[in-house]
Amino acid sequence: MGPLGFARPVLVALALVLAAAPAPADERVIVVLGDSLTAGLGVTAEEAYPALLDRRLREAGFAYRVVNAGVSGDTSAGGLRRLDWVLRSRPEVVIVALGANDGLRGLPVAALRDNLTAIVTRARASGARVLLAGMRLPPNYGDAYASAFAQAFREVARGTATPLLPFLLEGVAGDPSMNQADGIHPNAAGQRAVAERIWSALEPLLRR
Repeated sequence: MGPLGFARPVLVALALVLAAAPAPADERVIVVLGDSLTAGLGVTAEEAYPALLDRRLREAGFAYRVVNAGVSGDTSAGGLRRLDWVLRSRPEVVIVALGANDGLRGLPVAALRDNLTAIVTRARASGARVLLAGMRLPPNYGDAYASAFAQAFREVARGTATPLLPFLLEGVAGDPSMNQADGIHPNAAGQRAVAERIWSALEPLLRR
């Protein structure tokens, strides 16, 4: 399997501009910092899970706007580099959904752990509450690496006292009915399942 999409300069620039747009003083913002799984590669913008969360929030009576700061191909290092831009929107909550491309590229687990820790720490320093979404790798990446990779998310969550959603793609990964033909990216049904899973972890972080 290859990386989860490829970040094109124009798309990256556009994503940064949209995510960095300062919110009105009375608007409450949730930012989802992620890769192509978050960006919604292969589905419409309305079908991507951040848009579904936005709709769910409004239906539940929460006055939040969800900003989709997903960039295809992004790694934890890339997310850290653009974090300051993302935080310009003054988010009340940041959902960190990065790391899949680190794993698919076989990048050092220590770097993943350090990058995620820095993202969580800096987001909190801005005043945001943080939800960390974990990721797992298929077994063909080797038991030792896959285990250390999954453990990194738990270590970051524990070390920073951050709520952890153990596996972003729980119930979606490996299910052909939930994924596109590449077997990696969720289809519309998979995106709905991801949104539901995130909702259960996100709701306790919200305020009316």
